[in-house]
Amino acid sequence: SAELCLLPALGELLLLLPGPGGPGPAELGLGALPAELRAAVRAVVGDLDGLFTALGLREESFAVGSLSRVIAAELASYASARNRRRTATNKASVVFVDRTLDLAGAVGHHGDNLAEKILSVLPKLPGHKTDVMVNMVELTALQTADETCTIIAPGCLAQPNDPAAKALWESFMNLKQKEAVMEARRHLVEAASRENLLIKMSMGRVTPEQLNSYIQLFRNNLKALENHCGLLQLVLATVQTLKHPQTSKWDNFLAFERLLLQTIGESEMPSVLNQLLPMIKSYNKRTKDDYTCEDFLILLVYMYSVVGEIKSGNELEAAEEEVKKALVKAICDEPEPPPVLRKIT
Repeated sequence: SAELCLLPALGELLLLLPGPGGPGPAELGLGALPAELRAAVRAVVGDLDGLFTALGLREESFAVGSLSRVIAAELASYASARNRRRTATNKASVVFVDRTLDLAGAVGHHGDNLAEKILSVLPKLPGHKTDVMVNMVELTALQTADETCTIIAPGCLAQPNDPAAKALWESFMNLKQKEAVMEARRHLVEAASRENLLIKMSMGRVTPEQLNSYIQLFRNNLKALENHCGLLQLVLATVQTLKHPQTSKWDNFLAFERLLLQTIGESEMPSVLNQLLPMIKSYNKRTKDDYTCEDFLILLVYMYSVVGEIKSGNELEAAEEEVKKALVKAICDEPEPPPVLRKIT
């Protein structure tokens, strides 16, 4: 959008946590990092310089955290960046922040934002990191329940040539979910009335089924389909996201995180872990509403991030041991572990 540019995440740029005898964060310089991490830092500095060159930027860098300081220092002394800063006309402040200082922000589910949910739950568009696949079968005569149907090319979120779709995407990012879904309905109704498609207006809450019934009006009208293809892709992305099982789980996560914040204030970590224990179920005992192993890892990262300093003791060790045992059993029972679990094991 005009205000926000999403770049691919950098999975290989995770700061090493200080271990016994390792360099402390204060004395961390590029030379103290392992070779792979050094190469990753140099690669990201080169990429940032390329991006700033394309934008004609002369940056002033600020850093929060030890790895961020290393990257900012590398960028400051990078030969090509020094030349660029001498000639660039636009000024910018760049703030680097270590992700490890805000893990709770990365794994929390506080956002009431439709764009965030669409980007989180729909499958990635092949070859892209920040766009998703929108199933377009609804708009065709080929009605199939097969989600892996590859005959029909997927839609996506990037619609630079469709002003209505661009405006709708802005509302997905800037409005609360309920308001954004109402905007989706408004745009669809306007598009249908421009094409003289008979639309049954209904007020009240917008449901995915209602949006879908409006989309079906365009199905047999090739001219209308062509005129509003970008808009229809975004509304289909909305419908598929709202119907996605991960979206209802998002609300469960949010409720659990809120409960957790209250509980942690009132009780100690062991009792919170004991509450979590019966919810860890193996693959063959889980229903679609139960948390998966991945979900538990996310919850544990959130818990340990928000609780801060933890008083260690026998009770905590016993509770942690039980959670570890249950998680290891659940991970080992996974018939097809997702990529993150394969990486961990």
